[in-house]
Amino acid sequence: MNLIVFAALFFPVMLSGLSVFLFKTSNRNLKLLLAFSGAFLLSLSFLEILPEIYSSKNFANIGIFVLIGFFIQLLLDFLTKGVEHGHEHVHCECKDTHHEHTKISPIPILIGVCIHSFIEGMPLAENFHIPALKNTLLVGIVIHNIPISLVLISLLIQKKVSKLKSILLLSVFALAAPIGTLTSYFVGASYVTNLNDFFDIIMALVVGIFLHISTTILFETEENHKFNMVKFIAIIAGALIPLIHM
Repeated sequence: MNLIVFAALFFPVMLSGLSVFLFKTSNRNLKLLLAFSGAFLLSLSFLEILPEIYSSKNFANIGIFVLIGFFIQLLLDFLTKGVEHGHEHVHCECKDTHHEHTKISPIPILIGVCIHSFIEGMPLAENFHIPALKNTLLVGIVIHNIPISLVLISLLIQKKVSKLKSILLLSVFALAAPIGTLTSYFVGASYVTNLNDFFDIIMALVVGIFLHISTTILFETEENHKFNMVKFIAIIAGALIPLIHM
C-alpha cells in the first residue's frame, strides 16, 4: 500500500484522538466539524462518486449496492450508537443524560466503527482505476474519521478506561481503514478478473454509507430547527470543496 495513503489514514486519527487527553473538545466545535464533514461527503457522493459508478456501462444494477451500503450503515448504527455522527459525545456532555447511556460498552462501538472504517478504506487500494477520485475520497475519509476519533476517546475517558488501553483501542480504529485498503488490494489482485466492476461495487457500498452518514449529520446538525450562520457556512464550505476537483 502507498505509504502516503497509510499515513493519511492513520496519523490524523491518532493525533486527533490523542488531542482529547490534552484539550477538551467543545460540543459546538464538534458539531461544526461534523456539519462540514457531512456536507463534504454528501457533495462528494453526488458530484463525483455517483456519476462515476453510474457511468459504467457494464454494471446496470449498481444502485442495488448503493442501497446495500446504506443499510449496512443502518445496521452498524446499532453497534456504534451513532458515534459516526457525534451522538455519544453529545450524550456524554449533557447533564440530563438518559440512564441507559451509562451502560453502553465501548467494545461493540469500537467493532462497529472499525467495520465502518474498513469498508471505507477499501476503494483506496493502489489498483483502484480512478486515481483522481481516490485522492478526493481519501480527503473525505480523513475528514470524516477525525470527529469519530474524538468521540471514541471521549467515550473511553467517560468509561474510565486507562490511557494506555484507550490509545491501544484508538490504534485499532486507526488501522481499520489501512487494513481495508490492503485487503481490497490483495483480493483485487488475486481473485478478481474484472477490477473495474469490483471497485464499482465497493464504491457503491461506500457511497451508500456516505449517504446515510451525511444525511443523518445534516438532519441532526441543529436542534429546534434554529438557523445558525456559522454552521451554515461550514456546510456550504464542505459542499463546495469537492467542486475544486471536478
